[in-house]
Amino acid sequence: MSFDDPDMIACAELVQRADPDRFRVAMAAPVPARLVLFPIFAANVEVSRAPWVTQEHLIAEMRLQWWKDAFEQIAAGGNVRRHEVVSPLARVLDARGAQLMLELAEVRSWDIYRDPFEDAAHFERYITASSAHLMLAAARALGDVDEQAVLDMGYAAGLANYLVAVPALEKAKRVPLLDGRPEAVQALAQDGLARLKRARAARGQVGRAAAPAMLLGWKAEAILKRAAAQPGRVAAGALAGSGFAENAGLMLRALTGRW
Repeated sequence: MSFDDPDMIACAELVQRADPDRFRVAMAAPVPARLVLFPIFAANVEVSRAPWVTQEHLIAEMRLQWWKDAFEQIAAGGNVRRHEVVSPLARVLDARGAQLMLELAEVRSWDIYRDPFEDAAHFERYITASSAHLMLAAARALGDVDEQAVLDMGYAAGLANYLVAVPALEKAKRVPLLDGRPEAVQALAQDGLARLKRARAARGQVGRAAAPAMLLGWKAEAILKRAAAQPGRVAAGALAGSGFAENAGLMLRALTGRW
C-alpha cells in the first residue's frame, strides 16, 4: 500500500475530519507506520460514531453489526467485503488484531442506550476494549510488543479521554460514571496513573517499530493528574490542557520514543 491508494487517502481524510488527535498521532509516526495506523484509526472512527448517528436503537445496532461482521471476515482470512476502510484494514490486521477490533465494536453497544454500567468490572471492560484494544491492535500491527504494557497504557489513555468526555455524555443523557463523588473520581484517576507508570516501566519490552501506537496516550498523564488533584474538574469539563503544550509534548515523545 501507499498514499497513492485511493482507499488509504480516504482513511487518512476520514481520521483527519473526525478524529484530530489520532490524526496527529499518525502524522507524528514514520510514513510506513502511517499506512498501518490510518486504516485502524479509520475503522475506530466508524465504529465509535455508529451508536451516535441515529436515535433509532435498531439502526445503530445494525451499523455496529456491519462492522462486527467485517472484523470477523478479516479474522477468518480469505475474502473480505470491498470497502474503503475494510479493504486496507484487512491488509494490516492479523486474526488477533481483528478479534481485538471486534471486541471494541461489541462494547460500543453501551453507547447506544442510556443504561448505567452494571458494576466496576463492566466499566473496566468498556475502557479496556474501546481504548486499550485499539492501541494493542495498532501496536501489534507495527511490531513486537509486550501486550500487558500496551493494555496498561491503552487503559490509561482511554480513561483520560473518557473523563474529558463526561460532561458531553451527561448532556446526552448517559450515566458515565458508577460513582461521581470526588473521592471515587480521584480513585479512578489514580488507578489510571498507576497503570501508566507500570506501562512505562515495561517500555523496553515494546519494540521501537510499535512505539508510534503508544503515542495514543500522549495526553493521559497530564489529564489524569488534573483529575486526581482536583476531581471536580471532571464534571466542570476543565481537564483539557493547552493545545500548544500538548502538541509539543506529542512531538517530543515521537522524536525520543519515550512515550
